[in-house]
Amino acid sequence: MTLPSAKLAELGLDLPPVAAPVAAYVPAVLDRGVIRTSGQIPVVNGEPVCVGAVGADGTDPGAANEAARVCALNALAAAAEVAGGVDRLAGVVKVVGFVSSRPGFSGQAAVINGASELFGEIFGSAHARSAIGVAALPLDVSVEVEVEFSLRED
Repeated sequence: MTLPSAKLAELGLDLPPVAAPVAAYVPAVLDRGVIRTSGQIPVVNGEPVCVGAVGADGTDPGAANEAARVCALNALAAAAEVAGGVDRLAGVVKVVGFVSSRPGFSGQAAVINGASELFGEIFGSAHARSAIGVAALPLDVSVEVEVEFSLRED
């Protein structure tokens, strides 16, 4: 079994610093053996990397897919902080993804695949998931992801 830290190194990825909350919440909590993250947005070095609604004449779905990957990495960092290290995480239980969507856009699932595929590369297992279209997200970002992680039993 390959540890998450080794998979991250293999992928050339580093965990980012945990983003400071923009309102009254914490980035992640441990509850009955599951770490649940707050919604993580695509922020790199404190700046949103993908803004605006996705779809016709709006944000490109491919860019939003990449942003979902950034959200996933941010969620992983928040969970690792609560768990006491990324290698304490056993896998992903569930992903809920929100996509700021223009009228008529129905590709939310493809956008959230950015997060799901990253988790598959790191943990190698499937998870439950929802992909939801919404009118707007905080800071006008295009995507937001929240995740439930299971802990390793040592």
